[in-house]
Amino acid sequence: MSNVSHTGRDISGHPDAEEMRARHDRVARGGGRNTAMADAPVFLLGLYCAVSPWILHFTASQPSLVTHNLVIGIAIAVLALCFTAMPERMTGMSMAICALGAWLIVSTWVVGQSPDTGVILNNVIVGALAIVLGAACAGVAMKNRKT
Repeated sequence: MSNVSHTGRDISGHPDAEEMRARHDRVARGGGRNTAMADAPVFLLGLYCAVSPWILHFTASQPSLVTHNLVIGIAIAVLALCFTAMPERMTGMSMAICALGAWLIVSTWVVGQSPDTGVILNNVIVGALAIVLGAACAGVAMKNRKT
């Protein structure tokens, strides 16, 4: 039977010590930071989504979409900030941006009341960008898991 007692903090005798050091070095060098390429664009996309009702002046014609875009935009921006603060723990949430983007496209007709062309184009373009950036983050995260 092997000795499993923990007598000290030195791991040099651990059978996986080399692998653990290599993984630590990979993470310390930024192995989980490859999603950083999309942090700033996702954050800016979230901010734009949140303020787009005031930029495009549909606050009076689509009051329910105003609140909706504000909440979805803040959610996207918060996800981007979390990716920046804790990239190694947030890579699994990359697909949430894709889901928010898809919902942003569909919600134009679900939440809105007879949206005009400007509102439709705004939400479809912002939603499509969210899907693309979320898929890019998810792809990089999957690639990082394999290494």
